[in-house]
This record gives sequence, C-alpha cells and structure tokens, in this order.
Amino acid sequence: MHYFDHAATTPMRQAAIDAWVRHSQAVNPGGQYGSGRRARSVLDDAREQIAGIMGAEPIEVIFTASGTEADNIAIHGLYRASELSRIVSTPIEHPAVKEVVEHLVAEEGAEAVLLPVDRHSHVSDLSALDVPAAVATCMYANNETGAIQPIPEIIARAAAVGTPVHVDAVQAVGRVPIHFHDLGATTLASSAHKYGGPRGVGFLLAKRSPAPTAILHGGGQERGIRPGTVDVASAAAMAAALQEAVDEMVAANGRISALRDELRERILAAVDDVRVNTAEPALPGHLHLSFPGADGDSMIMLLDSLGVEAATGSACSSGVSRMSHVLEAMGVADAEGIGSLRFTLGRTTTAEDVEYLAAHIAEVVEKARRAGLR
Repeated sequence: MHYFDHAATTPMRQAAIDAWVRHSQAVNPGGQYGSGRRARSVLDDAREQIAGIMGAEPIEVIFTASGTEADNIAIHGLYRASELSRIVSTPIEHPAVKEVVEHLVAEEGAEAVLLPVDRHSHVSDLSALDVPAAVATCMYANNETGAIQPIPEIIARAAAVGTPVHVDAVQAVGRVPIHFHDLGATTLASSAHKYGGPRGVGFLLAKRSPAPTAILHGGGQERGIRPGTVDVASAAAMAAALQEAVDEMVAANGRISALRDELRERILAAVDDVRVNTAEPALPGHLHLSFPGADGDSMIMLLDSLGVEAATGSACSSGVSRMSHVLEAMGVADAEGIGSLRFTLGRTTTAEDVEYLAAHIAEVVEKARRAGLR
C-alpha cells in the first residue's frame, strides 16, 4: 500500500498507542475515590501538556470527541453569546464549519458574508471584517489544497471592531507552529487523528472571555462548554501524539515538502495538461492537481487497483460526482475540477512511495481520459 491521504487521517503514532493502552483502564475522572483521582491526574497532565504545546492556559483546553464537534461548539456558542446576527466566513471551509454557518442562516436568521479567495484558495479580501459580527471564522489551512490563510491579519482586522474569531486549525495543528495566545484567536479547533493520535478525540482552545455559550447541557465538565465524561486514555494519547508531532515538526516538514515537490515535478513531466491547485504558502504535504478530461473517481479506482490510496477533489451527492465547493470558490471550471486529485504526504511517506506513484500516474490519467470526458 502507498498511502497518500494523510490529510484525511494519518496513522497512529506508537507513542499514542502506548499512552492509550497504559491508561485504557482509567475510570471516571470525576470520581472522588482513589482510582477516580488517579484518572483525573492523567487527564490534568494531558490538559497541561497540550496547553503548554499550544501556548494556552490549561483551563482554555476543552476536550471534545472530534474537530467537527469543536467547530460546532465554537461557532454556535460564539454566535449565541452575541447580540449580533452577522457571521463572516469563507467559501472554502470544511463542512464542519460551512454547514454550521448555513444552519445558522437557515434556522436562526443569521447573515453570512464570505471573504473571497483567489485561484489557489487563499483569502484575498478582508474588507468584510471591518463591520462588527457575532463571529468570524476561517480555517488555518485548507483541507483540499493545503493553502495557509492569513490568520494573523484576519484576527487583527476582526479584533479592531470587536469581532471574536474562531480558527478551524484541524489541518494545521502538528504541521505548523501555533501559539494560541500570540495568535489572538478566541477559539481554535484541533483533531488528534490528523497528527497521529486516535480517532474520536480532539480539543477546542477557548479563551475565558468571550467564551462560547454552551450548546450541550448536562454534567458541567469542561467548563460546562462540553459536558460529558472525558475519555482519559484518548486525551493522554492525543497529548503524546501532539508532543511528538511538534518535536519533529521542523525536520519532518523539510523531508515531506521535498518529497511533495519531487512528486509534483515528476507528475508534471509525465502527464500533459496538469493544473496545480496548491500554491505557497501551503502545508508541506499537500499536492492538489487537476487533470482536465479525466474523472477523479475513475482515477481513484485505478490508483487503488495499483495499491495507491489518495482522495478526489470532488464531492458526491445522490450518487452524482460534482466539483468540490473549494474548487468552485477558486473559479475552477467544471470540466477541469471534476478531474482533480489530492495527494497528501506525511511522516510514513517514503521516497519509494513517490517513485511508485510517479511511475504509474501517466497510465492512470491516460486510461481515465480515454474513458472520461473527452
């Protein structure tokens, strides 16, 4: 298997597996007896470790079941904490943000204003932030193209008129340096499985004030913002994975970006008419390409038959493939965008993986084009 879908999930790190196994028998950390206090100590250690890594206070670390839940809590909670009904977002957000904003518009009468993006999915105009809003939300890095957004500028512009900012940093945490207090965001979401932790756990960094209004109720855990018994083993595993990811970030990013650049050049040399949708600044492991005349799903199936696992740049609704909303926002034509692939490299990617993919991509695209749109 040659795995090129690290943006979706990266394999668990051994440090995370070891931490999870070590604490898998932990009981309810809310228990006042000895085993409960020991579980609480493990949870407190994980919270303090994550806070230290992320430049936050321990009380600002809210454990969640996923990055999606963290996004929902932040955006719903900040919107409801405000007397305003305006939301500023972008047209390239992950569905975990995009659909929350759409829900607030449809069900709660919010007004959404979207910051435009350029041809490579970087936010290109911040002027909508000059009008106060209940919340502004922008992803740190795009999950499809890897484009890193001007988050410090967005936060500064929003702060000038008193607008709180939520950052979906699910793709960025563990891949780029982030210091919560220096960044100045109000809330920030992360998901453990993007940097080698377990699935089913994430965290939300949330300032003391303004804090999201609770959208879940019962129990009072996690400052009442995310009630429910916390999974101690997963929290410890997430902290271990994050620590290792950050410790090796500089060296890993250099190696991964070099492999990504080699893959891009090999593909451009082997295949005619390729559009590169990833442009700097971008995450080191992302390479998003369009192959006009081919169908993304066909290419994925052909690659899979060769032992290569990647992702398309399209979405599927009612069994019909269509171009993703990210490519639409970038102004990509349908005929070009439907034939898109996202290759994402990570810590397990090797030079042999790149060599194998580069050696087979031309035949895959040729077959897909013969069977596809042309």
